[in-house]
Amino acid sequence: MTPPSAPSPRISPAARRLVAGAAALATAVSAGLVTALPAQADQATPAVVDSTVHDGRYLSLTFDDGPDPVSTPALLAVLKKHHVKAAFCLWGDHVQQHPEVVRQIAADGHRLCNHTMHHNDMADWDADAIRQDLEQTSAAIRAAVPGARIDYFRAPYGSWGRTPEVAAELGMQPLGWRLTVGDWAPPGTAELVRRIEEGVTPGAVVLLHDGGGDRSQTVEAVDQVIPRLQAEGWRFDKPARRG
Repeated sequence: MTPPSAPSPRISPAARRLVAGAAALATAVSAGLVTALPAQADQATPAVVDSTVHDGRYLSLTFDDGPDPVSTPALLAVLKKHHVKAAFCLWGDHVQQHPEVVRQIAADGHRLCNHTMHHNDMADWDADAIRQDLEQTSAAIRAAVPGARIDYFRAPYGSWGRTPEVAAELGMQPLGWRLTVGDWAPPGTAELVRRIEEGVTPGAVVLLHDGGGDRSQTVEAVDQVIPRLQAEGWRFDKPARRG
């Protein structure tokens, strides 16, 4: 005697639509009608980026050596007033001293960047030493902001050495710059505004500082230059995530 056939499983209408959609997409890809998306499109690479995500009259403001308990909150207030997002390259020692400022940076929606633990020149460091430092710095940032996404890494002094490869392995895109205005030795607010306005080019990542000294001139310059650039048609963007 032939045993009765097992009952066919019941498939919901939603599941049927999902299966049909997947089959249609596979057919379109194989026919060349649709290009399959690459896996891990946001994966970091060892290439040092110095440009914005979008082309044209876009620029990205980045700030090194913070957080600072005075300059960084003042700068955050300026950025919020002008509805601009930036990237903050965080010095690990300062992160441990002022975790509440890191939390404010993250809460305001800015990008986080690993700027090493002690701001050492890593040009001649081996990969293991670099990895240990970068992991320690990221751990300090995440101790302040649990689960924080750290998109970028910037080498102190621009001394890259082997850091780009290690940073990419840790999921951080090496972040360079196209314009630096020398605000580490404050030349006056008006001069900083002039250097930014005359030096910015489409797609440029701009290097400024919110830590490592008195950055009141930088804060004032950013407050003045943002509306001027916006009036000229410039938009503010995040740095690219692929080299």
